[in-house]
Amino acid sequence: MIRNLLALFLLSAHPLLAASPEDTAAAGIIERMVPGHADRFVVDTSAPKVDGKDNFTISDTADGKIHLRGNNGVSVASAFNWYLKNRANCHVSWCDDQLNLPATLPKVGEPVTVSTPLKYRVYLNYCTLSYTAAWWDWERWQREIDFMAMNGVNMPLSVVGLEAAWYETMLKLGFTDEQARAALSGPSFAAWQWMCNLEGHGGPLPKSWIDKSAVLGKKITESQRALGMTPIQQGFSGVVPRLTQQKFPDAKITQGHSWCGFEGVAQLDPLDPLFLKIGSTLLAEQQRLFGTSHLYGCDPFHEGRPPSSKPEYLKKVGEAVHKLITSHDPKGRIVMQSWSIREAIATAIPKEHMLILDLKGTKHPKTDNFWGFEFVTGRLHNFGNRIKLHGDLTRFSKAPFATMADTIPNCVGGGLFMEGIMHNPVYFEIAFDNFWATESMPIEAWLNDYARRRYGADSESARKAWAALLAGPYKPGTDGQETSSMVCARPAITPKKSGPNNGFSFPYPKPLLLGAWEDLLKDADLLKSSDAYLYDLADVGRQVLSNHAHTIQPKVREAWEKRDLAAFDQATKEFEQLLLDIDTLVATRSEFSFAKWVDDARSHGTTEEEKNLFEKDARGLVTIWGPFDESNGKVRIFDYSWREWSGLIRSFYLPRWQKHHAMLRSHLVAGTEYSEEGLPKEYGREAFRANDFYDKLADWEMQWVKTPAPYGDPTPKGDPIAISQKLIAKYAQQIRGEAHGIPSGVEIKDIGNWTPKTFETRFKTISIPVTESLDGDGTYHVTFIYKSGRARLNITKVELLANGTLVNEDAHQGFAGNKHTDNTYKLELPEHAFGTQYEIRITAKTDRSTDSNGRITLHK
Repeated sequence: MIRNLLALFLLSAHPLLAASPEDTAAAGIIERMVPGHADRFVVDTSAPKVDGKDNFTISDTADGKIHLRGNNGVSVASAFNWYLKNRANCHVSWCDDQLNLPATLPKVGEPVTVSTPLKYRVYLNYCTLSYTAAWWDWERWQREIDFMAMNGVNMPLSVVGLEAAWYETMLKLGFTDEQARAALSGPSFAAWQWMCNLEGHGGPLPKSWIDKSAVLGKKITESQRALGMTPIQQGFSGVVPRLTQQKFPDAKITQGHSWCGFEGVAQLDPLDPLFLKIGSTLLAEQQRLFGTSHLYGCDPFHEGRPPSSKPEYLKKVGEAVHKLITSHDPKGRIVMQSWSIREAIATAIPKEHMLILDLKGTKHPKTDNFWGFEFVTGRLHNFGNRIKLHGDLTRFSKAPFATMADTIPNCVGGGLFMEGIMHNPVYFEIAFDNFWATESMPIEAWLNDYARRRYGADSESARKAWAALLAGPYKPGTDGQETSSMVCARPAITPKKSGPNNGFSFPYPKPLLLGAWEDLLKDADLLKSSDAYLYDLADVGRQVLSNHAHTIQPKVREAWEKRDLAAFDQATKEFEQLLLDIDTLVATRSEFSFAKWVDDARSHGTTEEEKNLFEKDARGLVTIWGPFDESNGKVRIFDYSWREWSGLIRSFYLPRWQKHHAMLRSHLVAGTEYSEEGLPKEYGREAFRANDFYDKLADWEMQWVKTPAPYGDPTPKGDPIAISQKLIAKYAQQIRGEAHGIPSGVEIKDIGNWTPKTFETRFKTISIPVTESLDGDGTYHVTFIYKSGRARLNITKVELLANGTLVNEDAHQGFAGNKHTDNTYKLELPEHAFGTQYEIRITAKTDRSTDSNGRITLHK
């Protein structure tokens, strides 16, 4: 008690004279976020936990300061953020801040106490460390750690510098310096080495990077621990460098299957004695470099196949992993992701020694709530750091983390596991709010408050814009994977998708988003002092124009099919100019700058050779992905990490389209035939080297990745307000002229027809196979479109089945006739599994007569 009173006295007299390391760490965040204002806050980390969980209290002091009290640095930083948002009308995000503090700090009023319902708030995916953070320096990492703390994160993934631990381990195992560095992937691809998917891609890794990353990793973990976080560090699951087989020929090492076109990794059997030796060496090196927090990420056979699927073998694997971790660290706890979890492995580990991360928050019902183990429910929103507006805000407004933790006793936390960040700031603002929320938040009111604090002023036009955004890209059902971008799609007569996952679709009419862009502009003079407002203006405009590309590209295809050269020239000119206009708009923001991405990568090189290597890695990740050496693999997941960035559009996506357009035009001029029907496919789109044209395009793409090119000053160029005004004047009429039935831009697939022989005048159930029509998990819509006949179709139920088992159904009465009423049925597919047979089952009848004809379509 005396110690706490003394600490409070010292802090009241000298706010930055902290009484503990956590006080110092929390006070440092305030000074960095609002320089010159830190002496107006009093920090105090002496509060006890409440029911084992973090909490904070905010109150006014007698001398006019703001007292922030919590049980650790994270709680105090969260209290600071709560005050900024709810009293000072300020905002902090990845995508720019609005920190115009008033001259006199607003009073708190009645003291406010907030307690989290979640013991653990977990943050980051391995992929994030490459897709977003590959080139971060300490300054940027410090900013991110501050941001984590302000949003309540207390369990971040922290494996920066792991290459140094592996390098030292390999030397101890008899590898030479050259052999060890060749086995390590470049910074853009390190995440997939740590996830046991590949080896050495983008390398060999320079020693200068290994040394620098070790220093950086130590700073990161020390800073996180100083705030009261418990970082998750790396464990060992048996994947070793391929050369290990030569070093230890008697060891049980198998070659894994190919992963996404890359040569398979080498898997050391966890039951082999060498497993304990290598694992212990690695963990010891990691602890020497970075200390320990007693949490170790282990995912045996992640996205791979074990040598045996027998339960007794898998049980021994779990026991071997547990033995390794606890022999190194008796307090050690295994952190296992749900992605490739296997029951026999997991249940062989004592419950007190494991925590499970349910990355998408969907696997717990299929595992009996993870067999009683403590688990964290999560969201995996964003793949590949692709840039697209989307996300179900309403879902997050209902406090899903707290609800699940309250419902399922062994659900002990919430987590955000996106593959990339620096996008959709509104989605992640409400997601982070869920680390503290205990009850639902009315979404319309929440959005109005968000717009006011993000822009620093109250604007009716901004509120109207956000209402449209809520009805459009942020409506229910828009979580998870991004749908494709026509801008970034590899060119084709009929493009299928811009990456290996979802195809093209829009769950909202395009003019809706155009209206939001126009409304954001209306109060530009009032809001332009907020950099966050300028970001949103450019981002919404980017999405509006990107959506419009889906309207123009089909005109190219139509002109080609009609062999109309004049129309083809006009359509390709419009399409190519649109891409240039998008590039110009996003060039106003550094967040969308390819030049900055490359510049950041090159800044880490100590020689020209290293700079060029890092640039190749940076270019490759956001384009072809790899492998770069096709003699030892196959490029399959090209454009996985597509991004609508300035510089990347102008130098990569546009030239690809121009090459395709030029090729098609040459056929039109010569009167020769060309077809892309029946070409080899990879993930539903034309393969990397599908024909002669794609072979030449692949050569150009490879050369583009491997050729350093100056991009000049990455500083943003142009005024987003003026450019938005110009582009709206140019495109608004075109966009508003588009017809809308099924939401514009949706990729509609015909899955069947009905004729007078299909249904009867009493209800009948039919089935339609749709395996080839589904392209990932998400929300699908089945629509019945009447064409002709004397009778309308009366539908009562549509079901989705997987291997004969019901997945989801929509039971309501709908009609397809001269008038369509409720004729679309919504089906949720939580997880799409390759190799599964899917079918749609329809229960319907025709009214009075069987004379009815129509189409049955499917869209996302």
